[in-house]
Amino acid sequence: MFIVLLKFSANKAQASALMDGHNEWIKNGFDAGVFLVVGGLQPSLGGGIVAHNTSLEELQSRVSKDPFVSENVVSAEIIEISPARVDERLEFMLKEPVA
Repeated sequence: MFIVLLKFSANKAQASALMDGHNEWIKNGFDAGVFLVVGGLQPSLGGGIVAHNTSLEELQSRVSKDPFVSENVVSAEIIEISPARVDERLEFMLKEPVA
């Protein structure tokens, strides 16, 4: 599983102009079964994503296609977590990622 941190950068002022494309990118992540949670980093620092069912390389490619990333509205950091123990409701996260 992965945590993606999207922290605002110097071009933050362009966020509103790119919001439709960013929201479509988020929708595509959910539709593909990759994104589990998307939300804001507080206080107004950017956004965060919990992702699974993907490889690091595939996720890096997906993240690079976010208009916020490609237009330098945010900088992206991907953190990989290898779950060793989870609540029973999250046992699906213990499966091997799709290669």
